[in-house]
Amino acid sequence: MPDARAHDTPDTPQAPPCTLVVFGAGGDLTKRLLMPALYNLAGGGLLAEKFSILGVDHNPLTDDGWRDDLTKTMESFAGDPSAEFHPERIDPQPWGFIRERLHVMQGDFSKAATFQDLAGRLSGNVVFYLAVAARFFGPVVEGLGKAGLLEQSDGAFRRVIIEKPFGSDLASAKALNETILAQGDESQFYRIDHFLGKETVQSILVIRFANALLDPVWRRDYVDHVEITAAETIGVEERGRFYEPTGALRDMVPNHLFQLLTMVAMEPPGSFDAEAVRDEKTRLVTAIRPISPEDAVRGQYAAGREGGRDAAAYRDEPDVAEDSRTETYVALKIAIENERWSGVPFYLRTGKCLADRRTEIAVHFKPAPFTLFKVKEGADPSSNVMRLRIDPEPGSATRLNVKRPGPQMHLSAIETGFRYADFFEPASTVGYETLIYDCMIGDPTLFQRADTIEASWAAVDPLIQAWTDAPVCFYAAGSPGPKEADELLGRDGRAWLPLGEK
Repeated sequence: MPDARAHDTPDTPQAPPCTLVVFGAGGDLTKRLLMPALYNLAGGGLLAEKFSILGVDHNPLTDDGWRDDLTKTMESFAGDPSAEFHPERIDPQPWGFIRERLHVMQGDFSKAATFQDLAGRLSGNVVFYLAVAARFFGPVVEGLGKAGLLEQSDGAFRRVIIEKPFGSDLASAKALNETILAQGDESQFYRIDHFLGKETVQSILVIRFANALLDPVWRRDYVDHVEITAAETIGVEERGRFYEPTGALRDMVPNHLFQLLTMVAMEPPGSFDAEAVRDEKTRLVTAIRPISPEDAVRGQYAAGREGGRDAAAYRDEPDVAEDSRTETYVALKIAIENERWSGVPFYLRTGKCLADRRTEIAVHFKPAPFTLFKVKEGADPSSNVMRLRIDPEPGSATRLNVKRPGPQMHLSAIETGFRYADFFEPASTVGYETLIYDCMIGDPTLFQRADTIEASWAAVDPLIQAWTDAPVCFYAAGSPGPKEADELLGRDGRAWLPLGEK
């Protein structure tokens, strides 16, 4: 059986027949993420018999050559624990289903002739996937629109999946939205963020809204502060050309981290209807107070030790300027101005070459209002903390106070929780499976709308402008991050949960 068990459920309907047109057929994203996701969907029986894939690339490719290249790539993932997709083996049945439906054409994304040729090969339902550099998003959508490829008639849909980064600041995001919405309706555009494809991220809404014991305390009366962490141990490596003009703030905050923020802080929607959910996310992001430099830390990794080996400084990475001011680490203090969260700080941090790989949300509750017990003279029991762990070991852990065995009333803090692997059969997924399937069935719940995107950029835009010529503070590769990030919380009498500890 293929590693698609998480999607092989009897109540999940098959997606309607459609053609998936992949712009950037020969690219890294197509190989590493898109094809494994389609393989898993095929293994779960969720793709129709008349499903087909048409790749478009500026390089000359043949059907057989593309099929062979992708087959070799898929086989290289098998048994490789370092790969994001790492099944024990590639099942020939679902991969054969995908392989025989692969076709490719050469085309220049800037030429009208490419889209005219494409129009002659397409009919019925079509999903266009833009697995290309961000500079091509606008031109490709314009090309589709001018060729009539986004016109929906005879009950057939035409949808476009657009990757991140969606803009590089508020002005560019607005301009890109204006460009694409001139060619089609908002309902046709699916702005993708693969964080929302992760099962554990989607589960945050279930944990919050399907457990009555949590909602009464999920507010400022009981919550002291919230930490959101997305830490990586790897560096920029060969991606310096992309990372230099981008940096950690643009790369991670208005998309990945804000997606986690909306899931943990949004109000309960009136229903699980897509627009009801997206309305609440937008309201939450709109309530974020613009972030000032005083509430932000900009760091960059210097040489150090990572995983027992010497690690180069960011400025020594390929395609990075020797005097680069690009940040590889960001820590932020965020204020949300609404009734639920007024006065509760949200601390966000993300970075590369850190001491631990971890993505999690930690909700720190206020201490009990009246303390009967003392740990020792002048000290109170530990505050409760609920940690929603997303990566690398999905699950949750909650810190509680209990009585330590013995004749006297001595308290100890313990952690209780669960691991997804203890309850659910693991599957080698990449997070794109649910998102691609949802686009095919027309469910935009997990995709971002234009107004949400623009509200997210509006929150960080003042910081982007302030950091234009600002220096960075340095931290050693393999460390928890710059000391200035500790000082950001320290001035509020708080501290980060330590990286490197479980």
